[in-house]
Amino acid sequence: MRCFIAIDLTRDVRDEIERVQQELLARKGWAGKVTERENLHLTLKFLGEIDEGKLKEVISKLREIQMPDFSCYLGNLGVFTPSLIKIVWIHIIGKEVLELQKQIDDKLRGMFPPEARFMSHLTIARVKSVNDKKLFLDEIGKIKTQNLKIPIREFCLMKSELGENGPSYMEIEKFRLG
Repeated sequence: MRCFIAIDLTRDVRDEIERVQQELLARKGWAGKVTERENLHLTLKFLGEIDEGKLKEVISKLREIQMPDFSCYLGNLGVFTPSLIKIVWIHIIGKEVLELQKQIDDKLRGMFPPEARFMSHLTIARVKSVNDKKLFLDEIGKIKTQNLKIPIREFCLMKSELGENGPSYMEIEKFRLG
């Protein structure tokens, strides 16, 4: 099964992201699709295909993580590669997110390669085409998020299944912080 480790989002954060997505959809000159509300999450680590035996080992290692709960914040919109725009994201601000991701990498060392360059973000849209890249980047730069506080009390091991209507995500196990 395809697995990843993520942080789920509160209703008010999802509401704000939907508001931002509507602003993005109102901008002309691009084609693509926004991430469905139920699929919004902050990915901490993508694990890929793993079998049941390895899954049990991953769960055991993740249970060892000890870190206090914390809060982070919604930041600005951006894209990964301005010359080839495929993803629009919202930056998640907070050093504790980076620390949690590092602890996950440390616990899973030897099982999965560490993240080469983790950047905490929420994917809010997938872009098929852009008419004018500079104009599009200027337009998304004008879209501002509310600086919402995101309380982080737990993280989850998730599985992903690809269906006719796109991916669906299911929780395998939650891991409490605090």
